[in-house]
Amino acid sequence: MAKFWGDYRQNRAGLFGLAVLAVFVLSALLVPWIVGEDALSVTRPAGEPLQPPSGEFWLGTDRSGRSVLDLILWGSRVSLTVGFAATLISIAVGSLIGILAGHFHGWLSGLLLRVTDWFLVMPTLVLAVALAAVLGRSLSTIVIAIGVTSWPTTARLVRAQTLAVEARPYIERARALGGGHWHVMTRHVLPNVMPIVLAQTTLMVAGAILTESTVAFLGLGDPTVPSWGSTIQAARDTGAVSSGLWWYILPPGIAIALVALAFTLCGRAIEGVLNPRLRNR
Repeated sequence: MAKFWGDYRQNRAGLFGLAVLAVFVLSALLVPWIVGEDALSVTRPAGEPLQPPSGEFWLGTDRSGRSVLDLILWGSRVSLTVGFAATLISIAVGSLIGILAGHFHGWLSGLLLRVTDWFLVMPTLVLAVALAAVLGRSLSTIVIAIGVTSWPTTARLVRAQTLAVEARPYIERARALGGGHWHVMTRHVLPNVMPIVLAQTTLMVAGAILTESTVAFLGLGDPTVPSWGSTIQAARDTGAVSSGLWWYILPPGIAIALVALAFTLCGRAIEGVLNPRLRNR
């Protein structure tokens, strides 16, 4: 771990991404004590509708009179939770299918590859929107929709790494000594594919947050829970673009871009640590 952190510190972009993530994660964890849930009330708003930025409301107010800054802070809690949860499902499914498809041969491997290819060619956003529309508008629906539609890339990467690992001589020795399928997959394959899974996780969280924001923007998110996507949707419905209400529509969009960029930078930095050949690219 010390060596990993020492190599990671040499990547300035990765440190910047980590710092940005730390700010958003701390904000998401502390927002119930910093702001409180009363700030989300549409019946007892703190200000007048669509007030421009001021000393009292740093980023102005929304169409109900709530602080846009408070909505962004609460939205970070929702967006990060959905991003991490959906990524956890996607990584778990992709890793399992990738290891099975790489370890076993014959009809099972062929079946898993065909299923992976089918999900791979289907647009993730379209499938997520369809599932969200069928299952109902809730955060759990969005998490499931994103998780079960974004795993094929991980499965392909893990399968390729599994094939490379199982071609090494010590795998053949383990089998000759009586190691079964479970022993080979859990003791030898899984530890060797974890680095690529870790790098893939940081990259997929960014995609999951973007997908969640898009689904919420399309009106398929939970209307009772504030998120960055739903805030942008409300701003659009209010006519923020044509009315010049920049403080209503720009901050949540910038928050989405910053978090996605931060996760991408962290993912690239982790890839550079795990694969030194990528550091100078």
